[in-house]
Amino acid sequence: MAVAPENAALFGDDSAFQAALKGLDPGDPAVFAGQLASFGDWAGAQQATLAHRFVEVAATEGPRAARAGCEVSRSLGPRLGLPADAVAALDDVYERWDGLGIPAGRSGEEIILVARIVHLAEQAVLAHASAGTRAAVREVARRAGGHLDPELAVRFRADADALLTQLAEPDLLAAVVAAEPGPHAVVGPGGLEELAAALAIVADLKGRWLLGHSAHVAAVVDAAAGTLSEADRVALRTAAHLHDLGRVAVSSAVWDAPGPLGAVDRERVRLHAYWTDRILRRCPGLAPFADVASAHHERCDGSGYHRGARGDALPLAARLLAAADVLAALTEPRPYRPALDRDAAARVLRAEAAAGRLDAEACAAVLAGGAVPARRPRPCDLTGREVDVLRLAARGLSNRQIAAELVVSERTVGHHLAHVYDKTGRRTRAGAAVFAIERGLPPG
Repeated sequence: MAVAPENAALFGDDSAFQAALKGLDPGDPAVFAGQLASFGDWAGAQQATLAHRFVEVAATEGPRAARAGCEVSRSLGPRLGLPADAVAALDDVYERWDGLGIPAGRSGEEIILVARIVHLAEQAVLAHASAGTRAAVREVARRAGGHLDPELAVRFRADADALLTQLAEPDLLAAVVAAEPGPHAVVGPGGLEELAAALAIVADLKGRWLLGHSAHVAAVVDAAAGTLSEADRVALRTAAHLHDLGRVAVSSAVWDAPGPLGAVDRERVRLHAYWTDRILRRCPGLAPFADVASAHHERCDGSGYHRGARGDALPLAARLLAAADVLAALTEPRPYRPALDRDAAARVLRAEAAAGRLDAEACAAVLAGGAVPARRPRPCDLTGREVDVLRLAARGLSNRQIAAELVVSERTVGHHLAHVYDKTGRRTRAGAAVFAIERGLPPG
């Protein structure tokens, strides 16, 4: 997720690219050549171009992408309740036993054991899904000593039937949760909003222009909900943080598209609310927020999505969230338009209410509450200009683009960016993006 926009820009569909990447084996030249022959097949006639591009950029972009993922994991892992060892293992997701992995080229037992187990399990599951148990055993054996820990491979082959039988469980997620050894990791009611806020950052990383949107919506809807009880306000803020979780199921190429979308991509956009609903309902602790969170694109006249619900079927919380989402989005820049000022956004919101699409009382409450959350003091002794550079860098602008935006020299941007990285301890666009969102400095 950390580099989904970059992967989409390079390979068209970041989700398809990520799925293909999992199976590549550069440690076996013959196999790797065959894999490259079909790499990029999701692009149709452009397949060969994507395969060539992968070979061309892998040595530079691969480690950069892996480092970005590591920075995001270290930032968000603790907020998601992951133990320290799990966060450390995420640093080794793309390392290999033979040292041909990224970003650090660690090898053998330098790679944390948890990561080595995950490497083996992933390849076994992928091969099993493609061609069954025998294929899984063959693939693990082939990768042993190269991609995979050879001792773990031996242990897997000795008990492959029993291990892979578990994949027949009707609900694998429930089975995994049930098998978790104690003490169980739990999030109490008081921690759900913090968990939702961390998940929101993950979802917003899906697009360069979405960074900070979920937190913005949560702030706007909270300001509009002053008459609700504290418990209801917490629930509404939590739902607001979670409302765009379904974006992760749609390619970043769609979210970063600079122009009008075709029919297929418009349908993908409509489905993101459905995916929000499905994701939340799979987690018992978050399921109570599904109805409101997934209704943010419903409209009072029934013209919204994904259910086409009408006003009388939409609770107050859903109507407030829908209005807050529209206002927040209008006051944020998008690849196809600049941000609207407050007055222009308010006119659009009132027009939507007058047309019967948004609830008039909800729109009035959102406008009365305020559209833009207050900014926090500058963190880490960053100067005002360094904050400007950070915000633009987090959105993925190059040094040249930042220089044009701020009307300064490219050299000056590089100077400021070096200071930003030194002060914040971040070294990647995704790491800078997470830092900016967490400190109330959403990219402009």
